Parts: sequence; C-alpha cells; structure tokens
Amino acid sequence: MRRPLLPCFVIAMAAVVTLPATPVATPVAAQSPSTSPEHAAAYAVVTGLFDGMRARDTASMRAAFVENAVLQSLTPTGVKSDGIEGWLRSVGAAPAGTVIDERLANPVVHVDGDLASVWVDYWLFVGERFSHCGVDAILLAKREGAWRIFSVVDTRRREGCASAPAR
Repeated sequence: MRRPLLPCFVIAMAAVVTLPATPVATPVAAQSPSTSPEHAAAYAVVTGLFDGMRARDTASMRAAFVENAVLQSLTPTGVKSDGIEGWLRSVGAAPAGTVIDERLANPVVHVDGDLASVWVDYWLFVGERFSHCGVDAILLAKREGAWRIFSVVDTRRREGCASAPAR
C-alpha cells in the first residue's frame, strides 16, 4: 500500500521549524598586525626574527623561538622538517657582508588567548640575488608574557612570484 508523502513532509518541516536555532559561526575579517596590541606584539616577533637574520644576529633569532621549535618546508617531494639550530648555523656561516633578506608583505595575524598565527607572503634575497618567494605560516605561543615562535611552515617557489617589496 502506498502512503502519501505529503503528511511525512509536513511533519518533517514542522520539526525543523521548531528546532532551536543553532548559532552559526560568523567569519572574522582578517586581522592586520595593528588590530590590537596582541596582534602587533605577535607580528613584532616575526619581523624581529627577520631583522635578526638580516643582521646575522643568531642570538636574537634564537630568542624568538621556544625550545624545540620546528621549521618545515613544503617541497615538491614532501615536507622537509628541521630544528632551528641548522638554520641558525647557516645564517651565521653566510659569507661576510652577505645580507640574507627575507622581505615580508600582506600579513594576516590571528590571536586567540595564548595562541597566535601569522600568515605572511615573503621574498628571500641573498645579497642582491633573488632566491625564492612563498608564504610563511608561523605559530606563536605566549609564555611568561612574551610571544615565542614554536612552528614555521613555508612554501617555496621561484616562478609566479609577485614583485617583491622594496627594502
């Protein structure tokens, strides 16, 4: 025996209409570093890291990180992971007078309590020579009142890069 579908549909719709409304997350607009003091403080750690790299000041670079921080690069063959010590050694071992310049643009900073993320475009120059561009995705934790980096993941490419910001 066939039952008409209309009564079932009406009952189902009545149930949906009487359900309590579930809050829907409203997208939050991208935050610029100047949105709040916390956003600015987290981004200042990132810019300070690359200021230290330009100055070959590995002590100030190390201070930007928590102990056991991780660096990862997405490569065509997978994900390459390293600790920060190898990176710091390579910056310190650069030939005298060589400036390693990572230029940043278009930062998006999010903060939730003691967690911050910075997504920022970058262009890397070694001396005057362009090396590559990509995106840095950086996670920071606030410990003892200070932001410190615990993870950096980057992409790298040599083609399809926008014009680098002037230094």
